[in-house]
Amino acid sequence: MLKTVLSISGRPGLYKLVSQGKNMLIVEAIGTGKRMPAYAHDKIISLGDIAIYTMEEDIPLADVFESIKVKNEGKAVDVKAMKSDKEIREYFATVLPEFDDERVYTNDIKKVFNWYNVLVAAGMTEFKSAEAEEANEE
Repeated sequence: MLKTVLSISGRPGLYKLVSQGKNMLIVEAIGTGKRMPAYAHDKIISLGDIAIYTMEEDIPLADVFESIKVKNEGKAVDVKAMKSDKEIREYFATVLPEFDDERVYTNDIKKVFNWYNVLVAAGMTEFKSAEAEEANEE
């Protein structure tokens, strides 16, 4: 599911891939539903391609989102209630205890929480595809 959810550098929020045109993608803003083009010169990354550094191996973002969903019982994370960077990092450690404290910055953690909140608000709570789960079981 996260393969079609995109982050575009310089634009706020997340976008869903709708279609491809010549030298551009047609994306739809998650939340507003507004469609717009994203060109080849824009820095576009799929959330399915993002992973979080840990001490052993990198953990895919979908697995991190699933951990957050379990921890918060499917509700949004209240980032504003966490006053300091230390509180944010401590909370993230309850979600992903083995994350690499030196290579994962607080801004990255905030971005993960904000992306999770955007997806939950849009009703997108299935972060792993059925194919990916079957591959992990084998």
